[in-house]
Amino acid sequence: MPGFSGYYLIEAGDGVFSSVGFFDAEAHAEESTRVASTWVREENLEKALPNPPKVTSGKVVVDKTRDLVAA
Repeated sequence: MPGFSGYYLIEAGDGVFSSVGFFDAEAHAEESTRVASTWVREENLEKALPNPPKVTSGKVVVDKTRDLVAA
C-alpha cells in the first residue's frame, strides 16, 4: 500500500489480538483499512472474527528505534 511503513500483530492471550500499522499519512491508513475490510468481507472471514475490529488512528508523538553500535 502507498505510504506503508510498518505493521505489528500482538497476541494478548485468550484469543485477543491487537495490530498496529504505520503509514506516512492518515489517508494511506484509511485506504488500507478500506482494502482490509473489503478483503475480510469478500473472503467471508467475518464469521471467524468474534468481535468487530475497533479502528483507532492518531499521530506518532514519540519515535525511537534501537541503534546498533559496533563493539
